[in-house]
Amino acid sequence: MTEGAPSELERLIKVKGLPGEAVIVEASEDERAALAQRFGLAQINSLRAVVELEQRPAAIRASGTLTARFLQPCAVSGEDFAVHVEEPLDLRFVEAAALDPHADEDIEIELEADDCDEIDYSGDAFDLGEAVAQTLGLAIDPYAEGPKADEIRAEAGIVKEGEQEGPLADMLRGLTKD
Repeated sequence: MTEGAPSELERLIKVKGLPGEAVIVEASEDERAALAQRFGLAQINSLRAVVELEQRPAAIRASGTLTARFLQPCAVSGEDFAVHVEEPLDLRFVEAAALDPHADEDIEIELEADDCDEIDYSGDAFDLGEAVAQTLGLAIDPYAEGPKADEIRAEAGIVKEGEQEGPLADMLRGLTKD
């Protein structure tokens, strides 16, 4: 997470005294509109994450589920279509001072599952909302096709990869068993 970057979904969580129960991050109408603009979506109808926080040595683990409903433009037709995502959330918040200052050097390391999705923070709080927003951004398929994509391709005479037309294709299709 970039320091000073605007956060449309800011939810600061104090490091000391983490909540014992699940934290629910739910975007308001204004927050959803700002996130839709950020991610190039027509609109976000709902965005909710249920997250368990656990203090670990040198990190705070956040795990849970993000669910969202939004309208996204089809990669083929440009028409908006409804999408529902349900994504697991598994993050580690690490204090910036605890990070290895030599981490940017060109060395090869093997990552464990716990090493992925690390987000640094500084001070006495971290922004869980921005982490949820970034998870949503990663869950959006930039090449998603709407329900009319095949129809648009057929009208334009575009053949999907792996499909062929013509006498040889017809003959080969006739050889396959149903």
